Amino acid sequence: MKETRRPTLIVSVQRALHLMEAVASHPGGAPAKQLARQVGLPLATTYHLLRTLVHEGYLVRTADGAYLLGDRVDSLSGDRRTQDRLARIRETLTSLRDELGVATYLSLYEEGEIRVVDIADGPRTPRVDLSVCLSQAAHATAIGKCVLAQLAPPARRDHLARHPLIGLTPNTITHHGELERRLGSTLAIDREEYLLGTGCAAVPVTDAAGKAVGAVAVSCSPAKLAKIEAFAPHMRAAAARINRALTI
Repeated sequence: MKETRRPTLIVSVQRALHLMEAVASHPGGAPAKQLARQVGLPLATTYHLLRTLVHEGYLVRTADGAYLLGDRVDSLSGDRRTQDRLARIRETLTSLRDELGVATYLSLYEEGEIRVVDIADGPRTPRVDLSVCLSQAAHATAIGKCVLAQLAPPARRDHLARHPLIGLTPNTITHHGELERRLGSTLAIDREEYLLGTGCAAVPVTDAAGKAVGAVAVSCSPAKLAKIEAFAPHMRAAAARINRALTI
């Protein structure tokens, strides 16, 4: 009969984790002696572990000798929430990619700039080569125009003043008046304006107050744009799911 091998465990790590759990069970803090009894450790070992955890910021020792959870624990909790949020966003982008058979993108408007923060692509759904920074070419991309359309006029004028309307292809809009007219569309479209042979469509992502925070976009061949436009409700549903993930 084949013997099942037990995993190799680091006892000191187990003890440190058990100590942190014990500290967490006392909202008002607890002294070393009480914690040692609670986890069944020798007092000397408990002191060594507590000093290490305090040094690393996972615990705090109060003036009266009690131990509380430190700021590093809060940062771990925040990092976990961020990871969960990003996982939900990636799942939504991947699902939309598979449903429509196109590469999908999420951009966010942060500190006055438009940035692509995630892309779901694959061998059959290649991404667009973003050789020109999105903030420099917002006027030529669906994802950029979608965000620009949601900005208040002063913020939009500020962005365009910092990023001139450079021509990337013969189809690129390089006149402010024409761009403003195009921004009124309910679905932002790029018809080979950023890159010849590539089309894009985008819908906005908003926060709980309805303020624009970014856009969900897809890229495809120009011939497929008509089909993508028909699937705009699917894109809006994906944007709504991402909105919920961002606000949780």
